[in-house]
Amino acid sequence: MNINSDIFKIETNNVLPSRGKILISEPFLRGTTFGRSVILLIDHTNEGSMGLIINKRLPLLTNDIIKEFKYIDDIPLYKGGPVATDTLFYLHTFSEISGALTIGKGLYLNGDFDEVKKYILQENNALANIRFFLGYSGWDSEQLGNEIKENTWLVSEEENDYLLNTNIKGMWKQALEKLGSKYETWSRFPQVPTLN
Repeated sequence: MNINSDIFKIETNNVLPSRGKILISEPFLRGTTFGRSVILLIDHTNEGSMGLIINKRLPLLTNDIIKEFKYIDDIPLYKGGPVATDTLFYLHTFSEISGALTIGKGLYLNGDFDEVKKYILQENNALANIRFFLGYSGWDSEQLGNEIKENTWLVSEEENDYLLNTNIKGMWKQALEKLGSKYETWSRFPQVPTLN
């Protein structure tokens, strides 16, 4: 039986990074921070890049750190990355929040936090349209480009409902599967090959 060893070769899908696109880690990337991660790019310029890991939950709730949210439904808190882990970021679809940075079609970052709190406390469906993060992922000027050339990351696009979905269990695998059969094969690689 002849096995095509090319299916194990990690190579780029030749999509350029830009604000609003996602980074999907290659299957053999180790470590708890970036292994099997999906990162939304918040910014990508000549000076550097910033993103938020969207599929890693923290053992805390947003309710634990925002006292006004103490008595409302549990709000998950995500690990945005290893930089500025004491800083809260929020990704949302509230176009009317002043000072928010447009990330993509109908998706915004941060903005006036008093307005955000008011919106969450008054709107029944607000929690489906916002996600909170501690920290972010950052790259120096050429660093992300080099990592993409080294095939550490694939670049893709996703819809807002995917990016804000709180069911993160299969998010990395789903992102790969959407890229086609070769990448779908990667999604089945075991995290620890020696345990296979």
